[in-house]
Amino acid sequence: MAGVRLDTSEENDISEELVPKKKCTSEIWQYFGFKREDVSQMQVLCKSCRKTVVTSRGNTTNLHSHLEHNHRELFEDFRKCKAISTKTANEKPSNNKGAVQTTIDQSFTNSTSYGKTSKRHKELTDAVTRFLAKDMMPVNTVSKEGFVGLINKLDRRYQLPSRNYFSHVAIPQIYDTCVKTVSSELRQLDFYASTTDLWSSRTTEPYMSYTVHFLTQDFELKTRCLGVVYFPESHTSENIAHGLRDVLASWNLKEENQVSITTDNGANVVKATELNNWVRLQCFGHRLHLAIGECLYLQ
Repeated sequence: MAGVRLDTSEENDISEELVPKKKCTSEIWQYFGFKREDVSQMQVLCKSCRKTVVTSRGNTTNLHSHLEHNHRELFEDFRKCKAISTKTANEKPSNNKGAVQTTIDQSFTNSTSYGKTSKRHKELTDAVTRFLAKDMMPVNTVSKEGFVGLINKLDRRYQLPSRNYFSHVAIPQIYDTCVKTVSSELRQLDFYASTTDLWSSRTTEPYMSYTVHFLTQDFELKTRCLGVVYFPESHTSENIAHGLRDVLASWNLKEENQVSITTDNGANVVKATELNNWVRLQCFGHRLHLAIGECLYLQ
């Protein structure tokens, strides 16, 4: 009524801001509070109607009931906020979500090195061996501090074998496996072509290479280097011819199945193919290089 006026004490009660509950986690408490003088927070008051709501510590059932039956709009807002909070909590990644306490047995297992006969130890050793062979890395790489630290960081349970193991065991094993694979391929050949070359290393050591090229039964072109042979003998045509025949013999390849051999125009190499009675093709790249060099020289 327009003529009715609240007394001073009632106005103070309504205008007084209620204190929130200490250490509350439920969203329902944003609609309820306590008077400032209620230090023990024993009397719960509704922020909207200032009515006392009887509830025990930690139990919010009566709070939900009061809001639902007396303040329907606020109750609907509360339900929406709670649904959003629940969805956000479910989507938010948690470091402890699904975490399982590690058992004593698991702790010992995680700190124990792989056995040398274990599958994991063999897989990692094979990977390091392939790295050394494929990238032509020096064997002492496995004893360098940086590489050892990298392996330990990737898997601390793996104990890297010594360099002697890689040089005397692991690399010879991967070589033997490679030889068996190539030998199996060569046994299926009817015909093949080849290339060869001679050169000196940076330390002036002489070498001769021999490579075969062939088609598989599925018409897939493959190339296999069968040898890079240390060749300290004098590079006479006779020695070269003998060295090439030795490579074929070591792989059980028949000379008559060789369609042709491609070489550069070195007189000793050309003569060597003639001594072996092999069909020879001139290397297009080598002749092109000679032609370009001759043109530049004439200018």
